[in-house]
Amino acid sequence: MAKRTIRGRRRAESPRRDGVIVRLARATRLALRRAVLALLAMMVLLFAWVALYRFVDPPGGFYMLQEHRRQGGIERQWVPMERIAPVMARSAVAAEDANFCRHWGFDMGAIRAALDAGGRRGASTITQQVVKNVFLWHGRSWPRKALEAVMTPMVEILWPKRRILEVYLNIAEFDTGVFGVQAAAQHHFSRDAADLSPRQAALLAAVLPSPQTRSAARPTDFVSRRANAIADGAATIARDGRAACFDG
Repeated sequence: MAKRTIRGRRRAESPRRDGVIVRLARATRLALRRAVLALLAMMVLLFAWVALYRFVDPPGGFYMLQEHRRQGGIERQWVPMERIAPVMARSAVAAEDANFCRHWGFDMGAIRAALDAGGRRGASTITQQVVKNVFLWHGRSWPRKALEAVMTPMVEILWPKRRILEVYLNIAEFDTGVFGVQAAAQHHFSRDAADLSPRQAALLAAVLPSPQTRSAARPTDFVSRRANAIADGAATIARDGRAACFDG
């Protein structure tokens, strides 16, 4: 009699246990479905955001906003590519991303060289810098790096190279609180970006990696030598075709 009671209890418990497993499986599937839908929605929003700035000039970025608040104002004036001296565009590419026209957002050769150097040199392309400065925030967190890895190919797909460089030159920092090449040309040389000489363009490009510690108007020996190398590089990429994707 006791054995039959135990068997009956086990049979009664088995459907309940099976029901719990079924409910857990359904809840797991529902959670996964929602996560996938949320991820797809985020990707669509990011894609639309990137596509918008293909035609609309970006108002700025998180870093620019931070500097505006910190300093109580910044210097910036947007100018289209047609009002930027071509030698300035070539100088920026020579200084920051010599293979700009040949990669799809990530320069694998530069990345390998950076790894071989133990991470002591940068490998960020102009496209990656545009993504960081326009859409994201500065820092080395994994979420930011993941978003950069996703959005960099989006920019390369949706924007022509000339547009990428135009945005870069208009949002890069050239001195503390001085953003964009027009403001930089006025700030350092009292002239418009369209009128920059090859030497002035090379000096501006030379300060890009560290605009708060280098000066284009009062260059140190290091900055001056760096500018000489950039001027040579700008002439080289013009000759060998590495400026063809933006030099118009």
